[in-house]
Amino acid sequence: MALLKWLLLIVAIYGGALTLVYIGQRSLQYHPDKTRTPPAMAGLPSAEELELKTSDGETVVVWHVPPRGDKPVVLYFHGNGGSLAWRADRFKSFTADGTGLVALSYRGYGGSTGSPTEAGLIADAQAAYAFTAARYPAERIAVWGESLGTGVATALAASQRISRLILESPFTSAADVGAKVYWFLPVQLLMKDAFRSDERIGKITVPVLILHGSADTVVPFGFGRKLFALANEPKRFVRLEGGGHSNLDQFGAQNAIRAFLYGG
Repeated sequence: MALLKWLLLIVAIYGGALTLVYIGQRSLQYHPDKTRTPPAMAGLPSAEELELKTSDGETVVVWHVPPRGDKPVVLYFHGNGGSLAWRADRFKSFTADGTGLVALSYRGYGGSTGSPTEAGLIADAQAAYAFTAARYPAERIAVWGESLGTGVATALAASQRISRLILESPFTSAADVGAKVYWFLPVQLLMKDAFRSDERIGKITVPVLILHGSADTVVPFGFGRKLFALANEPKRFVRLEGGGHSNLDQFGAQNAIRAFLYGG
C-alpha cells in the first residue's frame, strides 16, 4: 500500500510538471526584450526604423539599411532572446561595405505588438519579405536566420523567391532541441511551436549556407549537420571551431557569410 501511495504521488508530481510546462512553454521558448530602441540610439544611424502591418493585424518594427549600388539585401531574423538593439554592432559591421539590411523585430519584441508564436513569427517574416520584395528583386534578397530565426528563415525560404539562405546555428526542429534539454518530458508531443525545419528545407532550391560553432551548448553542432544533410544542393557547411552559440562573429562568421554572398 505504501508503495502504491508513492507511485501515485510520483505520477501526480510528474503530471503537474507536464501541465506547468505545457501551459508555460512559450515563456520558456521566447525571451524578448520589449524595449523599443531607435537604431541611431543603438549605434546604427544608417538604419531607418519602420512599422509594418502583418496579415493578422499586428504591427512589427523593421530596421532598413538601403544597399549601395546593386549590392544584395539581407533579410535578417534574430534568435529567441533580446531585441534588434542587442545586434546593432553586428548590423553596423555587416553593412559597412554597402550590403543592405532589413532586420525584423518579431511580435512581442522591441516595439512590435502581439505575443510570439510560430505562426505569428512566420506571418511577421512574410510582412518583412513583402516590404523587401517591393523594393528589391528576388535575385538580390538573401535571407539570414540566427538560432530560432533559422526556423523562421527556413519557413519563409520554402515559400518565397529569394537568392540565398544563410542559417546560423540551426536546428532540425525546435522540438528536437527542447527534447534534448527536457529529456524527461514528452516534448515532441507537448510542443506547440516546433519549427520543423527538417520538413521544410527540402523545398528550398537556392544556395544554402549553414554555419555552426563546434562548441555550441544551446543548439548542439550535430543538429546543424543533420539539417545540412537534408538540404538540397548547392549547399555549404562551415564549422566554426571553438565557436559557441552567440559569439560566432569572433570565429569568422561574417567573413564566411560575405564570401557566400559575393563569392558565388
